[in-house]
Amino acid sequence: MLYSTLTPSAKRKAFRERLRSGGLLELPGAFNPLAARLIQDKGFDGVYVSGAVVAADLGLPDVGLTTLTEVASRAAQVARMTDLPTLVDADTGFGEAMNAARTVQTLEDAGVAGLHIEDQVNPKRCGHLDGKQVVDDATAVQRVRAAVEARRDPDLLVMARTDARAVLGLDAALERARALVDAGADALFPEAASGLAEYEAFARLGVPVLANMTEFGKTKLFTRQQLADAGVTIVIYPVSLLRVAMGAAERALDALRAEGSLASQVPGMQTRSRLYELLDYAAYSTFDTHVYDFMLKEEQ
Repeated sequence: MLYSTLTPSAKRKAFRERLRSGGLLELPGAFNPLAARLIQDKGFDGVYVSGAVVAADLGLPDVGLTTLTEVASRAAQVARMTDLPTLVDADTGFGEAMNAARTVQTLEDAGVAGLHIEDQVNPKRCGHLDGKQVVDDATAVQRVRAAVEARRDPDLLVMARTDARAVLGLDAALERARALVDAGADALFPEAASGLAEYEAFARLGVPVLANMTEFGKTKLFTRQQLADAGVTIVIYPVSLLRVAMGAAERALDALRAEGSLASQVPGMQTRSRLYELLDYAAYSTFDTHVYDFMLKEEQ
């Protein structure tokens, strides 16, 4: 009932332990807090909050228009609804070094287990679009070092994302990644990698590596086994559930317009009973009954 049964600190420790134990962790993207609860119910390892999804939910493109306040607010809403660790997209840190430091502490307060900061220029753009640019080595390192130094909970995972592969090539991206690890990054997110061999190369740098399995992007949609065999530690499906939900919503609206009712769409809808199960209505009812049935004994 209500929120997570675990503290943010406990979720961070658990996330760290899972990363150390080996194996591939799967983190589907939650486009709202209820989706996070569904992800937990289906037995996944964590929840991802995508910057692209936060922007899309606001009706905006993923071109650096969202603010730290908006991202932190959604991250907090998601993180408090699940016992799973939440990893959040912190874009470029919403500025340079000082902004990155503030971003870390704000997201730490939001209860997330980890975040990643990227090396694109401001304003950033979706990592799978053409025309993006990355900052120089010194600026990229400065952002990550500031983020690492700003955290107050040592278990908060600070991940470095580099978009250098698509801009500067693989060798430059590997050199950038080495520098980011030396700056204190706990894990790496090589965006828009072109194949499994590239993930293997990043994995040899000695820290956990994240693979982004986003549909319609520059990276092939590999299976979990293929990614695990390549040394990948975390895989995210950032926009998948939003795409599925919006696709279903569009089909339903088309049916309503064409048919005059949604009768044909009912078989594909989540039932009322399943929704109530996810919301834990029964626990609220029990609590409510207990509170309102409480009576003080009459004085003797």
